[in-house]
Amino acid sequence: MSQTLVTALPLRSPGRPAGRHPGPPEADQRFAEEYLRHFYGYKPESERQKRTADSDVNADWPTGLCDEVQRMQRFFGLPPTGELTNDTLAVMRRPRCGLSDVEPFGGTIRWKKHSLSYRIAGYNLPVLTSKVHNIFRAAWKIWSNVTPMKFRKRGRKEADIVISFHTGDHEDGSPFDGTGGILAHAFLPGLGIGGDVHFDADEDWSYNSTGFNLFAVAVHEFGHALGLSHSSDPGAIMYPAYNVAPSYEIQLSFKDVKDIQRLYGISSNFASLSSKNPPPRTPDKCDPDLSFDAVTELQQEVLFFKDRFMWRKHPQFDETRITLISSLWPESVPPNLDAAYQNVEKNVNLFFKGHQYWVLRQLRLEEGLPRNISDFGFPSGIKYVDAALHFRNERYTVFFTGHECWRYNEQQMMMEGSATLIEQQWPGIPTPIDAAVFSEGLVHFFKGNIHYRFDPSSKHVVSTSRTNELLECKKNDDNEILSEGR
Repeated sequence: MSQTLVTALPLRSPGRPAGRHPGPPEADQRFAEEYLRHFYGYKPESERQKRTADSDVNADWPTGLCDEVQRMQRFFGLPPTGELTNDTLAVMRRPRCGLSDVEPFGGTIRWKKHSLSYRIAGYNLPVLTSKVHNIFRAAWKIWSNVTPMKFRKRGRKEADIVISFHTGDHEDGSPFDGTGGILAHAFLPGLGIGGDVHFDADEDWSYNSTGFNLFAVAVHEFGHALGLSHSSDPGAIMYPAYNVAPSYEIQLSFKDVKDIQRLYGISSNFASLSSKNPPPRTPDKCDPDLSFDAVTELQQEVLFFKDRFMWRKHPQFDETRITLISSLWPESVPPNLDAAYQNVEKNVNLFFKGHQYWVLRQLRLEEGLPRNISDFGFPSGIKYVDAALHFRNERYTVFFTGHECWRYNEQQMMMEGSATLIEQQWPGIPTPIDAAVFSEGLVHFFKGNIHYRFDPSSKHVVSTSRTNELLECKKNDDNEILSEGR
């Protein structure tokens, strides 16, 4: 397994390519090439070919590199533009595992025995030795709970798997890169270094909500040591980017469980454990009962939120893939939203959950947030909003609470009068609603698995359909896996 050093570079904002694909800033292109070479097997043309074709790095965006960027964007649920957008660069810079995202070994390499030994080598442990031992024991238990695999710790004796912490180049062909970037890597099952797990000792490791959660990263890397490859399912523990929210319980997803059980079988107590605490499923856009927490516009896109995930629907692309909310707004936007809307004039996005709201400008949280929704002029009896509907041309927002709606003047920053009944203002729309958004001249309401298209001019429902029809459901292998047992 070959590893490559990933270096953090300053964020730039490349223009949208047209025609001959003008290149992004040189530093961004070189960073992207290094990232794609490391994680996607990108093989750039030789330096001699580059000089022969064009001496200016920025003059043309190489077709091969554009294709690999699209490949990476699809993996992470981004719009597959093939361009180094700010969103794409931000995902590339997220802390992550050092293994490739396109290794072809999934489901083909595994240990031939069901009892493995491990030992912790070295002395540069990030926290108390006893804590480290407890963390790793708990991480192995995550996998033994769902398979018949057994893991035992050894002292100085030989072990199948050696776990250690290193800095920089530690002579395995996979140098670490200091704080951030690559957090850890592991080797596939096998003799010698096979199955070994290495953590970057320069990281701020912890066993709580500060720094990088050692337990979460250990569970991921132990999955590799058992033979699992990276998963494009953002809800999976085998997702390559670090995606641990402080309040989220570290657990295997439905797909993680299915993948590891394909390699090693099912543990005898799995049925009883899963009946009490079934592995969470990543929302499936092909689920006929799919509902949304919130819906909002974001520039040309429409975002559909569900739990800690979202789908990004772009008018120029047929693909609508799921990704994590944190992939766009790391640690700023909470999961399980109640409402969201974009105020283009003020260049901000607003998010609501419970009695709090968040305001983000250019993907960054405004100071002093979150604050109480009473700032908008709601009476004390209103503890949350169901949905928010923004009209950019008229410069007002309609908030929905239960059977009522409120009109908020964005310019004057105050409510216009008292609440009115939804059935009077929006006849034919059931209450309470889940989400609403104004797009392409119509208001789109969502309740349960039903999508209502409403004409605000004639004040009537134009049509209804299933919510998932908006997401262009196309069955693939992942969908089939996630749909088993429904």
